[in-house]
Amino acid sequence: MEYTILILLLPLVSFLLIGLTGAALKPKTAGLIGTVTLTLVAFLSYYTAFQYFTSPRVEGVWQTLMPYNFTWMNVGVNLHIDLGILIDPISVMMMIVVSTVSLMVHIYSMGYMKGEKGFQRYYAFLSLFSFSMLGLVLATNIFQMYIFWELVGVSSYLLIGFYYTKPSAVAASKKAFIVTRFADFFFLIGILVLSYLTQTFDFGTLLSGDGSIFNNALGSTFMGASALTWAMALIFIGGAGKSAMFPLHIWLPDAMEGPTPVSALIHAATMVVAGVYLVARLFPIYIGFTPEILHGIAYIGAFTAMFSAVIAIVQTDIKRVLAFSTISQIGFMMVALGVSTSMELNHHEHGGLGYMASMFHLFTHAMFKALLFLGAGSIIHAVHSNDMKDMGGLRKFMPVTHITFLIACLAIAGIPPFSGFVSKDEIMTAAYHFSTGMGVWMTITAGITAFYMFRLYYNIFWGKEYKVHGNHKPHESPLSMTFPLSFLALLTVVGGFIPFGKFVTPDRSEYLIHLDIKIAVISVAVAVTAIALATLLYRRDSKRPAELAGKMSGLYTVAYNKFYIDEVYQFITKKIIFNSISRPFAWFDRHVVDGAMNGMARLTGWTSVKTKGFQSGSIQWYAWVFLFGTLLITALAAFL
Repeated sequence: MEYTILILLLPLVSFLLIGLTGAALKPKTAGLIGTVTLTLVAFLSYYTAFQYFTSPRVEGVWQTLMPYNFTWMNVGVNLHIDLGILIDPISVMMMIVVSTVSLMVHIYSMGYMKGEKGFQRYYAFLSLFSFSMLGLVLATNIFQMYIFWELVGVSSYLLIGFYYTKPSAVAASKKAFIVTRFADFFFLIGILVLSYLTQTFDFGTLLSGDGSIFNNALGSTFMGASALTWAMALIFIGGAGKSAMFPLHIWLPDAMEGPTPVSALIHAATMVVAGVYLVARLFPIYIGFTPEILHGIAYIGAFTAMFSAVIAIVQTDIKRVLAFSTISQIGFMMVALGVSTSMELNHHEHGGLGYMASMFHLFTHAMFKALLFLGAGSIIHAVHSNDMKDMGGLRKFMPVTHITFLIACLAIAGIPPFSGFVSKDEIMTAAYHFSTGMGVWMTITAGITAFYMFRLYYNIFWGKEYKVHGNHKPHESPLSMTFPLSFLALLTVVGGFIPFGKFVTPDRSEYLIHLDIKIAVISVAVAVTAIALATLLYRRDSKRPAELAGKMSGLYTVAYNKFYIDEVYQFITKKIIFNSISRPFAWFDRHVVDGAMNGMARLTGWTSVKTKGFQSGSIQWYAWVFLFGTLLITALAAFL
């Protein structure tokens, strides 16, 4: 599989080519270069997946392949940083996700971004992001992952702030960068602690199941917990930042200021699942040596899922609804990982079912959430507004967008036979096997999900009729935009029928997915009830939603303002950190430290001015000084 190096090199070459020659290229040429490149990357990714999963297993287990791996830097005697390509079930799955969604975004952007200033720059940044994300998922060691992890952060910063003349976009890009860098700081500390105690960065060694390499990490304790526990907790904080887990979720809704295709790429299918992928990649360590951290991840994920779903109910900006929906769905994936109780998969224990369910939902969610964001882009492109208040009855004007958007809504609501139903049902099964309380909590969250998604659907395509303003009449998007919608809709319909348990499991052995009929019935019943309620409230133009909002004005206001978490952060950073802590330190530095240095400089200058006359070059002056000195010494000698 030596050709797999091209999967990384092609988007890098595309970035360099477009980035360095963009000004000389026609916009269409730049778009074609980026799109053709990602087409080749997608083809190679699918070919790699076919070749890997059709190869024979060894003792019933998928093997780990390293087509490339070389030492980049030696750190001490035993520790070294490698660069390479790792091929295993989870990396192949992520490679398919990244290349597929990225290709659809490249094609979609040819129509959506047509005529935009900076079109060439946009495609250069898309290629950079694709290269960074592919490098992250194919990394052979945790430090290589961290390198590409930071590149993902940089490229997302550039894409979110694409409209750099727009203050809100600039603020959003800075916010995303700062919050994720804050989390990445803990990630780096965790990596350093883990590597120092184990003397390796290599995934093959860390995930081998050999407990002896963790003896030092388990033997060293701090505040009642092992060093390994601290390291894995710190690493998770890095993942929580990228995946927008509470309380590090605040950057994601604001990141919607970037172009809508960017939202589909970064905030639906790739970047935000990097944290989930990180936990899944290190899953053997979490489940084998720090299960308490894994269970903590489950509870954080469960709270985040519910918290974000409640906020999504009352938002009016369609991209923000989808942003909070993404946060909630990432919570589902984290819960699935966290409720796993063992590596083994069997029909009695369901120990590792959560892992498989999480990866399956990551796969299906990538497709239908990218479809939702691209559908939202088509809607915004048609009505020139993000607000649901400016929409309604658009099904008559945009039939393709309407049907594909409905398919995605049914999938995320968990309605069979769409892909979201199967993956979410497996998560529910794992949650109920973990504890009844967790299962009930996630079932309620799933019901809220179905409600707010169909609230969104009815407000856009049904409800009050869209008023045509002058000559502006909404129309269906061009083929470059509708083709990705149709393709992703097809994947959303058939994705649930993929025997995912045959390919991606924690122990790499085969697991046959089977529905728990009782849980499936409960889940579907809750979803249908929620959809029925949304239909009753929003299918027609009605005053009922406003009346309900008025009756629960307090809760509505708090949820609409995102529980004032942003304001809390603003208070902590500006009032406490900046004004109460940083400002006194700044005053001390400016007036005491700088003042002392400046005073010494002034004293030195004054002394120089006063003493420079002694070096005048006048013989008479020197004679007088000599005479005065002689007399002074004589006097002192006489008296002493």
